[in-house]
Amino acid sequence: MDYNAALAYLFEHLPMYQRIGHAAYKKDLTNIRLLCRHLGNPQEQIKTIHIAGTNGKGSVSHALAAVFTQAGYNTGLYISPHYQDFRERIKINGNYIDKNSVAEFVTQNRAVFDEIQPSFFEMTVAMAFWYFARCKTDMAIIETGLGGRLDSTNIITPLLSVITNISFDHMNVLGNTLPQIAAEKAGIIKPNVPVVIGETHPETEPVFRVKAAETNSDIYFAQQSILLCNEKVFNTHITADVLKNGEQIYTHLQTDLSGSFQLKNLVTIIQATELLPALGYPIHRETVAQALSGVKQLTNFIGRWQVISEKNPLIIADSAHNEGGLRYAISQLLSLPHHQLHIVMGVVNDKDLQHILPLFPTKAVYYFCKADVPRGMPAEDLQQQALKFGLTGNAYPSAPDAYTAAKAAAQPGDVVFVGGSIFVVAEIL
Repeated sequence: MDYNAALAYLFEHLPMYQRIGHAAYKKDLTNIRLLCRHLGNPQEQIKTIHIAGTNGKGSVSHALAAVFTQAGYNTGLYISPHYQDFRERIKINGNYIDKNSVAEFVTQNRAVFDEIQPSFFEMTVAMAFWYFARCKTDMAIIETGLGGRLDSTNIITPLLSVITNISFDHMNVLGNTLPQIAAEKAGIIKPNVPVVIGETHPETEPVFRVKAAETNSDIYFAQQSILLCNEKVFNTHITADVLKNGEQIYTHLQTDLSGSFQLKNLVTIIQATELLPALGYPIHRETVAQALSGVKQLTNFIGRWQVISEKNPLIIADSAHNEGGLRYAISQLLSLPHHQLHIVMGVVNDKDLQHILPLFPTKAVYYFCKADVPRGMPAEDLQQQALKFGLTGNAYPSAPDAYTAAKAAAQPGDVVFVGGSIFVVAEIL
């Protein structure tokens, strides 16, 4: 079986959350444990850092991977979902898993797939563990897919757990309150493993403290010890001075993680890197600074506040897709100098539009489209829902059609924004 045949098998035979939604979500770890046992439990052969959170986990995962790569460690990175290439999910030192390894994994394990019937996500998690063990990574950064407690990645015992923030998303699976969602994310906290909490919130802090006490885990609330000063936000990067417990540890730290929402992530990242020497990775702050200035190049990071064209018009794509993420993305968008905003927008049908649509500006021109997945909301339905909130524009049969129309209509000095769903962004990158 070659690479294309392997992918065809995976996409056609395994239930995939990105396509069909929560019906593909397995609420236990039985399948992934069986699959990894068949593979010789590769997850026990690698050192890991585990990242969960409603928003920011992708950025934090890539940043930490960049730090380890810059320091010379053989660094694995597992993320989800992918934008265009399946192999984006599994990288070592920024390089995608090779096609031959994907084909080999599927060919050798097809019989066990047929027997166990894993989900698409369970299979990709197992593939990542297998590949990282095979390539003898010094560290692997593992991003959860959904939640934490019952996420397929949660069979690892990491050196460090990180929970970026808690917001409303996937409520049909994780719960309808912040404490309920936090409890699911807190499931990645393991006995005697330290945990970093990125964003402190009065409703979720007690949940994390109780869980950490139960597991005898040292807990670090990043915002309580790390402070950013003199922050400056640009289209392509951000800069800040960084204080730890009142002492300045970085001056004019720069990262190519762009967008104002990355300031919160930067606090989380710095807190995590401050713990690395105690975990056996003596990485100097100078190395951390070098890594953060080039996260995108070091890790092949795409899709977050990505500047596609810098002028005439300025075109930006961002994959924020829930209330917490979109609030920051839209705020950043509105801060940009512009004559007219053109927004290419598509969503999937399980999103809470009553809380998302009010975040968007009424003075923008909208180009509604359907994300190219079965659970994408029809463009006409989105158009009708948006009209209730004063958002007006035409509906288009696809994201590329909507994007083409937006670019054609935009004048010098205008800004085109593409967002609402990772799947819409994927189609125009």
